[in-house]
Amino acid sequence: MKRNLSLALACWAALAAGGAPSVGQSAGPEPVIVNRGNPLFRGVFTADPAPLVVGDTLYLYTGHDEARGDEMFTMRDWLVFSIKDMKTWTPHAPIMKATDFKWAKSDAWASQAIEKNGKFYFYAAVAHDDSHPGMAIGVAVSDRPTGPFTDARGSALITNQMTPEGTHSWEDIDPTVFTDDDGVTWIAWGNRDCYIAKLKANMTEIDGPIRKITPPHYEEGPWLHKRGDLYYLIYASLDRKTQSAEHTSYATATSLNGPWTYRGELTQSAKNSFTIHAGVAEFKGQAYIFLHNATLTIGDQGGAVGRRAVTVEYLHYNPDGTLKPVVQTEAGVSVPPPPAN
Repeated sequence: MKRNLSLALACWAALAAGGAPSVGQSAGPEPVIVNRGNPLFRGVFTADPAPLVVGDTLYLYTGHDEARGDEMFTMRDWLVFSIKDMKTWTPHAPIMKATDFKWAKSDAWASQAIEKNGKFYFYAAVAHDDSHPGMAIGVAVSDRPTGPFTDARGSALITNQMTPEGTHSWEDIDPTVFTDDDGVTWIAWGNRDCYIAKLKANMTEIDGPIRKITPPHYEEGPWLHKRGDLYYLIYASLDRKTQSAEHTSYATATSLNGPWTYRGELTQSAKNSFTIHAGVAEFKGQAYIFLHNATLTIGDQGGAVGRRAVTVEYLHYNPDGTLKPVVQTEAGVSVPPPPAN
């Protein structure tokens, strides 16, 4: 079994590397992917990045785009990569398939993992079976950040029927989870409307009411984090009167209960991609924002709405806590950050 697992990891690493020029050889048994700019991974299409820092390692969970031709979203499983120095990534075996949630039928959409009480909890959007039509959010658990993860409930944590004011069946997607200083973990999610709720200590049940906190031009892809005394809600935005593709915007608050103050756009749209999806992490004294675009070509499949590629840029704060605009570059963090001013 151990030999088979090692072989599987080696095969996955080769797939992730894909013969791209960024591939190197680590001192250990697994190949690594050298960070030579954006997109980060050149042998596989990745989307919806979600970083998680555990000790001296940053783990990056991503969706896995497998659309061919004009297909929209063909996403069956989730991937994870790890890094210690922001220079060389290690690809790991896929952590889970959408259908590992037995009540789900397809669509491994955006996700986020969080550590609590010695366990790792993975929240992800999937298509529910016909017993609860529409998109839903499941929660899985593992003893390790690299999985494998298993369904923690045996049923969806959030179904489309739990947000009856929504106007469409794919409203309940894109979970983000955040544990506040008092130990309470919150979950936010949504398409067109942004919802927020507390999680019970077991991490597998909603605790109390579900509330709307929808900021201006909110489209989807919320990401919660905190720096100092200020909470941040970064999200994919779309001004439907003037824009044809999603940008990234953000709001801040002094409490997760709000009120939230709209702070404007953080990034422009992603190249070649209608969608954009942000994930933020503070790692070894530097803040990063992970995004995706659609600039990668693999073989005869060029970048498209369903063939995206994850990127990363430095994230900088102003003295008053607001965020400096992020310019999406080809160099990414393969070059030093600009001097603070």
